[in-house]
Amino acid sequence: MSKAGEMLMKLSAQLLLFAWAIVSVFPLVWMLSTSLKQKNEIFTNKSLIPRNALHFGNYIEAWTTGGFSRYTWNSVLYSVVIVLGVVLVSTLAAYGLSRLDMVGKKAIYLGMMGTLMIPIPGAFISIYIVVSQLGLANTRIGYILPMIATALPVSIFILKSFFDEMSREIEEAAIVDGASSFRIYASLMLPIARPAIATIVILNTLGVWNEFMLALVLFSETKLMPIQMGLSVFVGQYTTQYELLMAATSIMVLPVILVYIAMQKQFIQGITSGAIKG
Repeated sequence: MSKAGEMLMKLSAQLLLFAWAIVSVFPLVWMLSTSLKQKNEIFTNKSLIPRNALHFGNYIEAWTTGGFSRYTWNSVLYSVVIVLGVVLVSTLAAYGLSRLDMVGKKAIYLGMMGTLMIPIPGAFISIYIVVSQLGLANTRIGYILPMIATALPVSIFILKSFFDEMSREIEEAAIVDGASSFRIYASLMLPIARPAIATIVILNTLGVWNEFMLALVLFSETKLMPIQMGLSVFVGQYTTQYELLMAATSIMVLPVILVYIAMQKQFIQGITSGAIKG
């Protein structure tokens, strides 16, 4: 291919990516624009720029209306505890399945991967029965434990794939120096696996933050519900408070964006180094 042809292909690819970026970013821009408009502007002002002064009062009203702040803190609590639980259990399980000699570990791994074929909503009835029999229905721990369990197969797959690609020479050197299996896991494997851990942190934070259906099944008290429940406060039977709904949605997406920005470098390393295999 000629040099001009290569430049044309590169330019076409860049234009395509630029167009895709605009399509992806536009909903966020529209959301922010609507959240800063007054109620009477929502349907009369089609521009992305508010006609009057920016109305930041929508954020204050959204935060204080209908317990939205309580739902937000619930989701923060659930996200932190669930993600920490997933990271702890999945790193231990993936390390054991990848590095330790255990009877039947291949069958255990294949069994866990087989659960990926079961859609999570299809297990809601079973989860509810087990949680109820344990006396954990309508409790935070009764929601947190199933969320950790449902997130483990994908997380273990990502981490085991990463551990399988790691050279055994460093591990063998640590064994020669007298390090135990747990010491190798904690002091050697975890620091090296930070890109893969960042990947599962971001994926699971996004999953927990957006989860609503399981919470709807397990919780009967609205005070325990996650942030998704807070959005329904602004949607009525006959009317929707779009300016408050967009302000609440802007508040909702901010923590996930901050988590991604904080772990962006490790996340990209995890993707490019084989933390996720096709």
